[in-house]
Amino acid sequence: MSESILEVQGLQLHFSQSKGIFTRQRAVVRAVDDVSFSLRSGETLGLVGESGCGKSSLGKALLNLHRPTAGKVIYQGQNIAGLSDRAMRDYRRSLQMIFQDPFESLNSRHTVSAILEEPLIIHRIGDAESRRRRVAELLDMVGLPSTASSKYPHEFSGGQRQRIGIARAIALKPQVLICDEAVSALDVSVQAQILNLLLDIQRELNLSMLFISHDLSVVRHMSDRIAVMYLGQIVEIGEAQAIYSHARHPYTQGLLAAIPKLGSAPEAVSLIGGDIPSPMAPPSGCRFHTRCAYAKDKCRVDAPTLNVDHDGHPAACHFWKELTVA
Repeated sequence: MSESILEVQGLQLHFSQSKGIFTRQRAVVRAVDDVSFSLRSGETLGLVGESGCGKSSLGKALLNLHRPTAGKVIYQGQNIAGLSDRAMRDYRRSLQMIFQDPFESLNSRHTVSAILEEPLIIHRIGDAESRRRRVAELLDMVGLPSTASSKYPHEFSGGQRQRIGIARAIALKPQVLICDEAVSALDVSVQAQILNLLLDIQRELNLSMLFISHDLSVVRHMSDRIAVMYLGQIVEIGEAQAIYSHARHPYTQGLLAAIPKLGSAPEAVSLIGGDIPSPMAPPSGCRFHTRCAYAKDKCRVDAPTLNVDHDGHPAACHFWKELTVA
């Protein structure tokens, strides 16, 4: 088993938000609430869950774009919380993010050449000539012609813009890529091309990836392991094959049942009811009990823990043994 390159321990990310226009009272939004996991060298860990569950906030916290409220992010044995500004810049060289919207994440006033050179200039890598060679190399790696370097983002299609975003993310030769819904804004016909490109680049550069998505079909194609997130917490984590064939948490089972199947209607409505609660006032006990068809009295009072005590495939459910799909 590969060694962990990134360790997340008890991570919390809370935001203060006004309760209303006419009051000074503040509420706490628990975007990420006590999350722990590891990312192994060279693997892809898929992070799935409904919109608003905290996936993107978690990804940004790993880069310190949102400063964590509590917990630790440990990269290659070092806690990033104590890093100086200069050390943080070096850390971010090793971890890069691919954003959801390839148009919004690119500076529309800059040419592709300027966009790809910028991280090299910030980190003082090479001279002007070596940077130009690196830009040409990056464009070739993501399947774009060298003539693209003189063009602007609006001159490209969505898929081509995401290729530029990928080129920018790998410009500094990072160790970890955080892909935040990297294909959700693209046409289905283009998604497969971008996903295969990411897999090719991962193999070529031996990258580790945290692949964030709400689409379980995409995550299955990409991931070695999968973590399922609900209302700021991870409720199940395990090898991809184990998650898809023997999901243990009712929330995971509901998500899998919602994947469209030819000739059959989605079954998730019977497993996941109602709306996701507010992260400002998460339910007591198990956070999923308000929507779970199998909830019992214990679920409403006692919060289940995500303990690795059953063959390395933990689920935060008191009654997972009774619910496991055969």
